[in-house]
Amino acid sequence: MHWIVFVFGTILTWGLYGVLLHSGQMAMGDPVNGRYKAFLFVGIAYFIIGIVAPLVMMYINNSSFDFTAKGMTFSFIAGVVGALGAFFVLLAFGAKGTPSVVMSLVFAGAPIVNAIVAISIHPTITSLRAIKWQFVVGILLAALGGYLVTLYRP
Repeated sequence: MHWIVFVFGTILTWGLYGVLLHSGQMAMGDPVNGRYKAFLFVGIAYFIIGIVAPLVMMYINNSSFDFTAKGMTFSFIAGVVGALGAFFVLLAFGAKGTPSVVMSLVFAGAPIVNAIVAISIHPTITSLRAIKWQFVVGILLAALGGYLVTLYRP
């Protein structure tokens, strides 16, 4: 269960992401292009963490630097999708969305999309009968949470 520590690390960091990104956008002092300036620094951070850190870890672990085409393709697409998601968050802020509402909707909606896509393409799920009702209720509660956040946003 050591993986749960990393899950909580992700919850903490991604929970802070929207608030810090919005704060950075506002602190740029540029109501038109502040979001793009903030996103530029997100990109710089991604470069440092996303390129330097794995290279160091691979070097420390004596990893080969051989990559498969399929692995590179899926990983690159994941990076594009993640970067687009971050960009869409900034655009939502620019369209008067607030971090408390935007990020609540993102974190309610993303697990729903993830569950549907993962179940659709993951080879270990062979039938819908393998899905427990509690899982379905959890997904429905996430959708309800997103709806309630939208309806009763501050």
